[in-house]
Amino acid sequence: MKLVPLGDRVVLKQLVAEETTKSGIVLPGQNKEKPQQAEVIAVGPGGMVDGKEVAMQVKKGEHVIFSKYSGTEVKIEEEEYIIVRQSDILAIVK
Repeated sequence: MKLVPLGDRVVLKQLVAEETTKSGIVLPGQNKEKPQQAEVIAVGPGGMVDGKEVAMQVKKGEHVIFSKYSGTEVKIEEEEYIIVRQSDILAIVK
């Protein structure tokens, strides 16, 4: 199954949060909040959204930072994704 976003929607896969102490011990991410950084999996076509022309600025494969409480979480074939509007993406990580 493949997710194809519509309009100005973007499909993201959240990156795993692992922290390592100075001594090299990996702390599991269960007790912390999920990171707001994700990889772009699919990008919608843009076009007319709410009466305004929207050009898509993110591309598949880029890493981005998105708003904390934005998007819709979906689970397809044991993988979890977040579908957000392009306006919910705050920055591209380069």
